[in-house]
Amino acid sequence: MRIDLAGWTREAMHGEPREFFSIFERADAFGFGGAWFSEFRVPRSSWRYPSPLLLASALLARTERLRVGTAVLVLPLHHPLMLAEDIAQVDFQSGGRLDVGLGRGTEPDALDALGIDPAATRERFELGTRIVRNALRGAMVASDDGPWRFGPRTLGNHAVQQPHPPLYVAGSTQESIGFAVSQDLPLLLSLEPPEATQLARLDQCAVEQGRNAASLRRRSSLARYVCIGASMDAVHAQLATLWPQLHARRIFFAAKRGVAAVDVPAIDAAKVLAEQFIWGTPQQCAEQVLTLQARLGIDSLRCVFNANGLWSNADALRGMELFAREVMPALKPAQPVSEISTTPLPQE
Repeated sequence: MRIDLAGWTREAMHGEPREFFSIFERADAFGFGGAWFSEFRVPRSSWRYPSPLLLASALLARTERLRVGTAVLVLPLHHPLMLAEDIAQVDFQSGGRLDVGLGRGTEPDALDALGIDPAATRERFELGTRIVRNALRGAMVASDDGPWRFGPRTLGNHAVQQPHPPLYVAGSTQESIGFAVSQDLPLLLSLEPPEATQLARLDQCAVEQGRNAASLRRRSSLARYVCIGASMDAVHAQLATLWPQLHARRIFFAAKRGVAAVDVPAIDAAKVLAEQFIWGTPQQCAEQVLTLQARLGIDSLRCVFNANGLWSNADALRGMELFAREVMPALKPAQPVSEISTTPLPQE
């Protein structure tokens, strides 16, 4: 099973760039498969790395095997021909270590700042995805209708990975998942809400469209928080610090939607642990990962060791090291951590 990293957002991005980049140099040495970063353009609050492709370029230049992914590039914000060109360049520079998650986006600030009608994002996402994919394949692309209009062009640069870098779709609605299935593109499954609804929709759409649901599941990427310790006492001590912070964060985001703090339900720790966590000792974590893989049929896991910035980077690194040393060999018993392959996931 491929084990990747995610969760470096908000507070986790603070500090000097060199210190931040060193986390992923360590991840490369530990043997993790990849790291994923989000795109938040012209936000109203501080966001150190709004462009995941620029961040990917820096990290790929500092690592040898680690893949870097976008989770996601918000397609409605970009001209798809220029975005395809940027993707191809980063893939070429890295020797073929780029993964590309694409999404419609949910943040209104960027749309407002760039003058994009929220009602147009569905069309921009679906048309943009088709143009990006075809351009990366080396096809002649053109658009004479819709938000982008340009004559026939091919990219002047070429990605290393063929027919194109691995492409994923992030989405939870029936429309977005149905589109992903129609394009035979796997999903970047979310932590909140948990993936059950997304996978049910994927299976339904696959049946309706005559697609292979098992193949789409296998190529999709699952996300889980990870809390690992040498003993259960250490695990419970770390989890005890999380619940009040997580509740405070939920209150903050609820306020943005006009929901009062008293109306935000308390954290159901048992439910959250069951649906969103890998947690426990190394042996317990390995068993949980293998159980998830067998139950869901997914071969790729994005691990969030820092609780999306609620735990420190130092805490995350300790968890990453323990996981790499004692869990990852159990997931690939015939292949030591130091020899983990970074072969791209099949997409066609």
